[in-house]
Amino acid sequence: QVSTSGVRIAVYVMVLTQMVMVAVMTLTPIHMKDHHHSLTATGLVIALHVAAMFLPSPVTGVLVDRYGRRPLIAASAATLLAAGLLAAAAPGSSVALLALALVLLGLGWNFGLVAGTALITDSTPLSRRAAIQGRADLFVQLAGAAGGLGSGFIVAGASYATLSLIGGGVALLMVPVLFSASTARASAT
Repeated sequence: QVSTSGVRIAVYVMVLTQMVMVAVMTLTPIHMKDHHHSLTATGLVIALHVAAMFLPSPVTGVLVDRYGRRPLIAASAATLLAAGLLAAAAPGSSVALLALALVLLGLGWNFGLVAGTALITDSTPLSRRAAIQGRADLFVQLAGAAGGLGSGFIVAGASYATLSLIGGGVALLMVPVLFSASTARASAT
């Protein structure tokens, strides 16, 4: 039997993490170009970001199994918030701070996607899992497209710092869902 609340939480978390990550990551090279950074520096920042997205996955999987899905979702929200705040505060001239912000962005995405995927696995029977994960992936990719498209409008109308702050704020939308899920689970027992 499918746990619809588990699937909803998982998809919600994965959609938010993808939207935040794509929005900030997409405009970082343009932000760096506006501050006259070389293509090499920009490439390094993005390479570190992508490494932080994928390289920690085996460790993240162990953490998700050891500490649980919800604590890693909370860690995702906190890490994405830290990434947004750092990206917003980093001087445009600082490659090191932008790189650190993008590493945090990748790591927060990793925490959210791995924990969300594990939650889908927990919430679905094997016979339905592939179909449900496929639908979840569709929503995640649509969220990424929306984040990428929206980010350009935000930076054009405001700034990269504003985009980064909005990204951090959007990541915090994961927290109420975690509390409501914990409250619902506690009242059911």
